[in-house]
Amino acid sequence: VSLTPQAKQVRVIAAGPAPADCIKQGEVSVSVKDNVSLYERNALKVRDELETLARNEAPGIPANTIQPLADPADGSQRFVAYQCGGQG
Repeated sequence: VSLTPQAKQVRVIAAGPAPADCIKQGEVSVSVKDNVSLYERNALKVRDELETLARNEAPGIPANTIQPLADPADGSQRFVAYQCGGQG
């Protein structure tokens, strides 16, 4: 999964309370294959790909910051997308 040029400006913040200087723009749901045949894929690689996909979606919302709502589950993850001051 490749990061698009527009997504390079999108930052990822840790799960937790909404940032004070940000306006919620919506939510992003992304998914990748978390297993191939009978083999589980590396969890870190899956998490990285999910984050990249969410960052790729953010500029179209438009948002410049994403925050995971929960840990990945079964190759899927949801993120909150924000437009934050001083970014973008």
